[in-house]
Amino acid sequence: MQAKVYLTPEGVEKLRQELDRLIKVKRPELAARLRHAIQQGDLSENADYQTAKEEQGFVEGRIQELQGMLLDAVILEEGAAPTDEVGLGSRVTVVEEGEDYPETFMIVGAAEADPGNGKISNESPLGQSLLGRKVGQRVAVEAPGGELVFRITAIE
Repeated sequence: MQAKVYLTPEGVEKLRQELDRLIKVKRPELAARLRHAIQQGDLSENADYQTAKEEQGFVEGRIQELQGMLLDAVILEEGAAPTDEVGLGSRVTVVEEGEDYPETFMIVGAAEADPGNGKISNESPLGQSLLGRKVGQRVAVEAPGGELVFRITAIE
């Protein structure tokens, strides 16, 4: 049994698009490459065949992974997250101790995490530290450069 995968509607759509592309475009391309390589004869020393076969294994594995993720997806609806404490789907504004500028993050599942675009995983050190916390609370996070302390200024 696979663990639940937490995704926003946008994340679900991205995974569906990737799955669709793999099934409708990549899979047929690889099948054609394999047919061509097989027609060349001796498969034991055919680099095109070996490469296409390896790529096919990766693509089929990714298709299964995406299908499983979508099957077990829990959708994080916009505006459905509690605003009294940080939870999955919450937008959290924090200020790092010693800094003046706030940062806003959305807490998402690991499959959709993209820190550069303000989406942090509920499984990340910062995400775990923020879960269940309230406005005004401080959270400490162990980072490679030492401990970082953040104060929660808003939850949406």
